[in-house]
Amino acid sequence: MPAPVLPAESPASISGAQMQPVIVFQDVSISFEGNTVLDGISFSLERGETKALLGVAGSGKSTILKLAMGLVKPARGQIWVLGQEVSAMKEEDLFELRRKIGMVFQESALFDSLTVRDNVAYRLIEEGVPEEKLQKRVEEALRFVELEHTLNMLPSELSGGMRRRVAIARAIVDQPEIVLYDSPTGGLDPVTSTTIIELIVKQRDVYHNSSLLVSHRLQDAFTMATHYFDRGQNRMVPLNGAPVDTRTSFLVLRDGKVIFDGSAHQLASSRDEYIREYIS
Repeated sequence: MPAPVLPAESPASISGAQMQPVIVFQDVSISFEGNTVLDGISFSLERGETKALLGVAGSGKSTILKLAMGLVKPARGQIWVLGQEVSAMKEEDLFELRRKIGMVFQESALFDSLTVRDNVAYRLIEEGVPEEKLQKRVEEALRFVELEHTLNMLPSELSGGMRRRVAIARAIVDQPEIVLYDSPTGGLDPVTSTTIIELIVKQRDVYHNSSLLVSHRLQDAFTMATHYFDRGQNRMVPLNGAPVDTRTSFLVLRDGKVIFDGSAHQLASSRDEYIREYIS
Protein backbone atom coordinates (compact mmCIF):
# COMPACT_ATOMS: atom_id res chain seq x y z
CA MET A 1 0.00 0.00 0.00
CA PRO A 2 1.47 3.41 -0.93
CA ALA A 3 2.28 5.75 1.91
CA PRO A 4 -0.85 7.81 2.67
CA VAL A 5 -0.95 11.60 2.79
CA LEU A 6 -1.99 12.12 6.38
CA PRO A 7 -4.21 14.97 7.58
CA ALA A 8 -2.77 17.65 9.80
CA GLU A 9 -3.72 17.26 13.44
CA SER A 10 -5.64 20.40 14.30
CA PRO A 11 -8.25 20.88 17.05
CA ALA A 12 -11.82 21.03 15.80
CA SER A 13 -13.52 24.36 16.37
CA ILE A 14 -16.74 23.13 17.95
CA SER A 15 -18.61 24.18 21.06
CA GLY A 16 -18.22 22.64 24.50
CA ALA A 17 -21.69 21.05 24.31
CA GLN A 18 -20.81 19.36 21.05
CA MET A 19 -17.57 18.05 22.57
CA GLN A 20 -19.48 15.62 24.79
CA PRO A 21 -18.74 12.06 23.63
CA VAL A 22 -21.63 10.22 21.97
CA ILE A 23 -20.28 6.79 22.97
CA VAL A 24 -18.20 5.92 26.03
CA PHE A 25 -16.89 2.47 27.01
CA GLN A 26 -15.43 2.28 30.50
CA ASP A 27 -13.56 -0.85 31.64
CA VAL A 28 -15.82 -3.12 29.56
CA SER A 29 -15.34 -6.89 29.58
CA ILE A 30 -17.39 -9.68 28.04
CA SER A 31 -16.94 -13.42 27.55
CA PHE A 32 -18.77 -16.03 25.48
CA GLU A 33 -18.74 -19.69 26.52
CA GLY A 34 -15.81 -19.09 28.83
CA ASN A 35 -13.73 -17.27 26.20
CA THR A 36 -12.83 -13.66 26.97
CA VAL A 37 -13.61 -11.47 23.95
CA LEU A 38 -13.10 -8.01 25.46
CA ASP A 39 -11.00 -7.45 28.57
CA GLY A 40 -11.32 -4.09 30.31
CA ILE A 41 -11.52 -1.84 27.26
CA SER A 42 -12.12 1.90 27.52
CA PHE A 43 -12.54 4.47 24.75
CA SER A 44 -14.84 7.27 23.64
CA LEU A 45 -16.31 8.45 20.34
CA GLU A 46 -16.65 12.20 20.04
CA ARG A 47 -19.52 13.93 18.26
CA GLY A 48 -18.81 14.07 14.53
CA GLU A 49 -15.89 11.65 14.80
CA THR A 50 -15.41 8.43 12.84
CA LYS A 51 -13.42 5.76 14.66
CA ALA A 52 -12.14 2.76 12.69
CA LEU A 53 -11.98 -0.44 14.76
CA LEU A 54 -9.05 -2.58 13.62
CA GLY A 55 -7.65 -5.94 14.62
CA VAL A 56 -7.39 -9.56 13.55
CA ALA A 57 -10.49 -11.77 13.30
CA GLY A 58 -11.90 -12.57 16.71
CA SER A 59 -10.43 -9.52 18.44
CA GLY A 60 -13.89 -8.24 19.48
CA LYS A 61 -14.55 -5.51 16.91
CA SER A 62 -18.11 -6.54 16.00
CA THR A 63 -18.88 -7.25 19.65
CA ILE A 64 -18.24 -3.57 20.38
CA LEU A 65 -21.01 -2.63 17.93
CA LYS A 66 -23.42 -5.10 19.52
CA LEU A 67 -22.62 -3.69 22.97
CA ALA A 68 -23.17 -0.13 21.75
CA MET A 69 -26.61 -1.16 20.43
CA GLY A 70 -27.45 -2.91 23.69
CA LEU A 71 -27.85 -6.23 21.88
CA VAL A 72 -25.55 -7.87 24.43
CA LYS A 73 -24.61 -6.82 27.95
CA PRO A 74 -21.07 -6.58 29.35
CA ALA A 75 -19.97 -8.81 32.20
CA ARG A 76 -18.17 -5.82 33.68
CA GLY A 77 -17.97 -2.10 32.97
CA GLN A 78 -20.28 0.63 31.76
CA ILE A 79 -21.35 1.86 28.32
CA TRP A 80 -22.97 5.22 27.58
CA VAL A 81 -24.57 6.08 24.25
CA LEU A 82 -25.92 9.59 23.69
CA GLY A 83 -25.77 10.19 27.43
CA GLN A 84 -27.68 7.03 28.40
CA GLU A 85 -26.13 4.06 30.16
CA VAL A 86 -27.11 1.28 27.77
CA SER A 87 -25.35 -1.34 29.89
CA ALA A 88 -28.00 -0.79 32.57
CA MET A 89 -31.09 -0.29 30.37
CA LYS A 90 -33.91 -2.77 29.96
CA GLU A 91 -34.66 -4.06 26.46
CA GLU A 92 -37.92 -2.11 26.15
CA ASP A 93 -36.11 1.12 27.07
CA LEU A 94 -33.54 0.61 24.31
CA PHE A 95 -36.03 0.89 21.44
CA GLU A 96 -36.15 4.69 21.48
CA LEU A 97 -32.37 4.98 21.68
CA ARG A 98 -31.87 2.61 18.75
CA ARG A 99 -33.95 4.91 16.55
CA LYS A 100 -31.02 7.34 16.76
CA ILE A 101 -28.53 4.71 15.54
CA GLY A 102 -28.12 3.41 11.99
CA MET A 103 -26.54 0.00 11.41
CA VAL A 104 -24.88 -1.38 8.27
CA PHE A 105 -24.23 -5.11 8.46
CA GLN A 106 -21.44 -6.91 6.59
CA GLU A 107 -23.86 -9.00 4.54
CA SER A 108 -26.30 -6.10 4.02
CA ALA A 109 -29.10 -8.08 5.79
CA LEU A 110 -31.80 -6.97 3.35
CA PHE A 111 -35.22 -8.63 3.32
CA ASP A 112 -35.25 -10.73 0.13
CA SER A 113 -39.03 -10.59 -0.26
CA LEU A 114 -39.22 -6.78 -0.05
CA THR A 115 -38.42 -4.26 -2.76
CA VAL A 116 -35.51 -1.88 -2.33
CA ARG A 117 -38.03 0.84 -1.50
CA ASP A 118 -39.61 -1.21 1.30
CA ASN A 119 -36.23 -2.33 2.64
CA VAL A 120 -35.06 1.28 2.96
CA ALA A 121 -38.42 2.37 4.37
CA TYR A 122 -38.70 -0.51 6.86
CA ARG A 123 -37.97 1.47 10.01
CA LEU A 124 -40.09 4.41 8.85
CA ILE A 125 -43.02 2.06 8.20
CA GLU A 126 -42.63 0.62 11.71
CA GLU A 127 -42.66 4.15 13.14
CA GLY A 128 -45.84 5.06 11.26
CA VAL A 129 -44.28 7.85 9.18
CA PRO A 130 -46.91 9.26 6.75
CA GLU A 131 -46.65 7.86 3.22
CA GLU A 132 -45.79 11.13 1.48
CA LYS A 133 -43.01 11.96 3.93
CA LEU A 134 -41.80 8.35 3.91
CA GLN A 135 -41.54 8.24 0.12
CA LYS A 136 -39.59 11.50 0.00
CA ARG A 137 -37.08 10.32 2.59
CA VAL A 138 -36.59 6.95 0.87
CA GLU A 139 -35.98 8.66 -2.47
CA GLU A 140 -33.51 11.08 -0.86
CA ALA A 141 -31.61 8.21 0.80
CA LEU A 142 -31.41 6.23 -2.44
CA ARG A 143 -30.36 9.33 -4.36
CA PHE A 144 -27.58 9.83 -1.81
CA VAL A 145 -26.16 6.39 -2.64
CA GLU A 146 -26.92 6.90 -6.35
CA LEU A 147 -29.43 4.07 -6.57
CA GLU A 148 -32.73 5.90 -7.04
CA HIS A 149 -33.39 3.77 -10.15
CA THR A 150 -33.58 0.59 -8.02
CA LEU A 151 -36.67 1.68 -6.08
CA ASN A 152 -38.90 -1.18 -7.25
CA MET A 153 -36.22 -3.85 -7.66
CA LEU A 154 -35.70 -6.85 -5.38
CA PRO A 155 -32.36 -7.48 -3.59
CA SER A 156 -31.81 -10.57 -5.78
CA GLU A 157 -31.61 -8.27 -8.81
CA LEU A 158 -28.74 -6.25 -7.32
CA SER A 159 -24.99 -6.85 -7.25
CA GLY A 160 -23.20 -7.27 -3.93
CA GLY A 161 -21.98 -3.69 -4.00
CA MET A 162 -25.44 -2.36 -4.79
CA ARG A 163 -26.94 -4.32 -1.91
CA ARG A 164 -24.34 -2.78 0.41
CA ARG A 165 -25.28 0.69 -0.87
CA VAL A 166 -28.97 -0.03 -0.23
CA ALA A 167 -28.01 -1.07 3.31
CA ILE A 168 -26.31 2.32 3.77
CA ALA A 169 -29.45 4.07 2.46
CA ARG A 170 -31.55 2.12 4.97
CA ALA A 171 -29.20 3.06 7.80
CA ILE A 172 -29.32 6.79 7.05
CA VAL A 173 -32.95 7.17 5.94
CA ASP A 174 -34.06 8.53 9.31
CA GLN A 175 -30.94 10.69 9.74
CA PRO A 176 -29.44 8.94 12.80
CA GLU A 177 -26.99 10.64 15.12
CA ILE A 178 -24.71 7.58 15.06
CA VAL A 179 -23.96 5.09 12.29
CA LEU A 180 -22.33 1.72 13.00
CA TYR A 181 -20.63 -0.07 10.10
CA ASP A 182 -19.77 -3.76 10.47
CA SER A 183 -17.15 -4.56 7.79
CA PRO A 184 -19.06 -2.67 5.05
CA THR A 185 -16.51 -3.65 2.38
CA GLY A 186 -16.15 -7.29 3.45
CA GLY A 187 -16.29 -9.71 0.51
CA LEU A 188 -16.26 -6.96 -2.13
CA ASP A 189 -13.69 -6.42 -4.86
CA PRO A 190 -11.28 -3.43 -4.50
CA VAL A 191 -13.15 -1.18 -6.94
CA THR A 192 -16.53 -1.77 -5.27
CA SER A 193 -14.91 -1.38 -1.84
CA THR A 194 -13.65 2.06 -2.85
CA THR A 195 -17.18 3.01 -3.92
CA ILE A 196 -18.53 2.01 -0.51
CA ILE A 197 -15.80 3.91 1.35
CA GLU A 198 -16.51 6.97 -0.80
CA LEU A 199 -20.16 6.80 0.29
CA ILE A 200 -19.14 6.55 3.96
CA VAL A 201 -16.83 9.56 3.55
CA LYS A 202 -19.69 11.42 1.85
CA GLN A 203 -22.01 10.53 4.72
CA ARG A 204 -19.41 11.71 7.24
CA ASP A 205 -18.70 15.04 5.54
CA VAL A 206 -22.24 15.92 4.43
CA TYR A 207 -24.19 14.93 7.57
CA HIS A 208 -21.38 15.15 10.17
CA ASN A 209 -22.70 12.22 12.17
CA SER A 210 -20.61 10.02 14.45
CA SER A 211 -19.53 6.55 13.35
CA LEU A 212 -17.84 3.37 14.50
CA LEU A 213 -16.50 1.39 11.56
CA VAL A 214 -15.27 -2.19 11.84
CA SER A 215 -12.80 -2.92 9.05
CA HIS A 216 -10.63 -5.84 8.00
CA ARG A 217 -9.02 -3.64 5.35
CA LEU A 218 -6.52 -1.17 6.78
CA GLN A 219 -6.47 0.61 3.42
CA ASP A 220 -10.16 1.51 3.80
CA ALA A 221 -9.51 3.19 7.15
CA PHE A 222 -6.49 5.12 5.84
CA THR A 223 -8.52 6.23 2.82
CA MET A 224 -11.09 7.74 5.17
CA ALA A 225 -8.37 9.54 7.13
CA THR A 226 -6.64 10.91 4.03
CA HIS A 227 -9.64 11.90 1.89
CA TYR A 228 -12.66 14.16 2.17
CA PHE A 229 -15.83 14.66 0.15
CA ASP A 230 -15.63 17.73 -2.06
CA ARG A 231 -19.17 18.99 -2.67
CA GLY A 232 -18.07 21.12 -5.60
CA GLN A 233 -16.62 18.12 -7.41
CA ASN A 234 -19.26 15.78 -5.93
CA ARG A 235 -16.66 13.14 -5.19
CA MET A 236 -14.08 11.98 -2.67
CA VAL A 237 -10.68 13.63 -3.14
CA PRO A 238 -7.31 13.29 -1.35
CA LEU A 239 -6.34 15.96 1.15
CA ASN A 240 -3.09 16.92 -0.61
CA GLY A 241 -2.46 19.66 1.92
CA ALA A 242 -6.09 20.88 2.10
CA PRO A 243 -6.88 22.40 5.53
CA VAL A 244 -9.53 19.76 6.28
CA ASP A 245 -9.89 17.81 9.52
CA THR A 246 -11.41 14.44 8.56
CA ARG A 247 -12.03 13.68 12.26
CA THR A 248 -11.11 10.04 11.66
CA SER A 249 -9.27 8.06 14.35
CA PHE A 250 -8.16 4.46 14.88
CA LEU A 251 -8.72 1.91 17.63
CA VAL A 252 -6.59 -1.24 17.41
CA LEU A 253 -7.57 -4.34 19.41
CA ARG A 254 -5.38 -7.29 20.36
CA ASP A 255 -6.39 -10.20 22.58
CA GLY A 256 -9.46 -8.32 23.76
CA LYS A 257 -7.56 -5.19 24.80
CA VAL A 258 -7.10 -1.76 23.27
CA ILE A 259 -3.45 -1.41 22.26
CA PHE A 260 -3.85 1.82 20.28
CA ASP A 261 -6.33 4.70 20.22
CA GLY A 262 -5.33 7.74 18.21
CA SER A 263 -4.90 9.50 14.91
CA ALA A 264 -3.58 8.34 11.55
CA HIS A 265 -0.35 10.24 12.23
CA GLN A 266 0.14 8.48 15.55
CA LEU A 267 -0.68 5.07 14.10
CA ALA A 268 1.72 5.48 11.18
CA SER A 269 4.53 6.61 13.49
CA SER A 270 3.97 4.01 16.23
CA ARG A 271 7.11 2.09 17.25
CA ASP A 272 5.08 -0.79 18.72
CA GLU A 273 6.31 -3.95 16.96
CA TYR A 274 2.86 -5.55 16.71
CA ILE A 275 1.29 -2.40 15.28
CA ARG A 276 4.12 -1.88 12.80
CA GLU A 277 3.75 -5.45 11.59
CA TYR A 278 -0.04 -5.06 11.41
CA ILE A 279 0.02 -1.89 9.30
CA SER A 280 2.81 -3.13 7.03
